[in-house]
Amino acid sequence: MANTKSALKRAQIAERNRLRNKSYKSAVKTLMKKYFAAVETYAANPSPEQKQLVLKEMSEAYSKIDKAVKRGVLHPNNGARKKSKLAQRLKAHSQRAVAAAQ
Repeated sequence: MANTKSALKRAQIAERNRLRNKSYKSAVKTLMKKYFAAVETYAANPSPEQKQLVLKEMSEAYSKIDKAVKRGVLHPNNGARKKSKLAQRLKAHSQRAVAAAQ
């Protein structure tokens, strides 16, 4: 337990920041899962409407990742890696959809 007033205050601040960071990380994970589900749906049934839905989900996920990096919740390289993973998944399924259409 903290022995001084300043140490007690630092512990309270650390707990507050931990909870804030936890909510950001959770939101990023949720948006990534929603995006991956949308990509799978698009891969199963490629259509312009599905593509728009995928791009909307991607935009939301990118935005939340960028905000988490800006606030220091995620390391910049971690954010870049997550965004790359999102783009990679769409590219793989888009190539299959184009090959199937030909």
